Amino acid sequence: MRILPARHRQLFKEPFGTLFHSFEEVLKFLPGRPVFSVGDVVTANLLRAGRPPEVAVVDGHTMRQPYPGVTIPEYHQLLVKNPAGGLTEDLIDATQVAASRQGTVIQVEGEEDLAVVPLAMHAPLGTVILYGQPGEGVVLLSITPAMKKRAEELFTCFEEVSTPTAREVFNI
Repeated sequence: MRILPARHRQLFKEPFGTLFHSFEEVLKFLPGRPVFSVGDVVTANLLRAGRPPEVAVVDGHTMRQPYPGVTIPEYHQLLVKNPAGGLTEDLIDATQVAASRQGTVIQVEGEEDLAVVPLAMHAPLGTVILYGQPGEGVVLLSITPAMKKRAEELFTCFEEVSTPTAREVFNI
């Protein structure tokens, strides 16, 4: 498990890509490119626009409030747990699997906000990742070698912590 220390959180407040204030502006950049989405609202907007993403990462919430489930039933479903402010190995592994298997939804129990970092590391070149920037709009991240390098740099901001075993939790 990896957590994002408070001292690095400001790095994640700025858009990791190009910010658009309306979803309609983004649509013209999508034709002919694989699209991955992070977030329920962004994924729902893609579905409403008739442009389902090849990969979606959702958690059933928007801005920490419940959001009516976004489902793409014909897609392969990966279920993972992930806490706020962190990245579990399960989520990191799921982004790698999904990036190579289009038609996948990663359903996160917990929070999916930081999934854009490992997803950008694993996405094929030329992919577009869309994710919401709370209160501002949608961010379009084009996967280039430079963006992959930036994702890897951001990933190093996370600190690895050990997950306690049942024996440690219960002192047995």
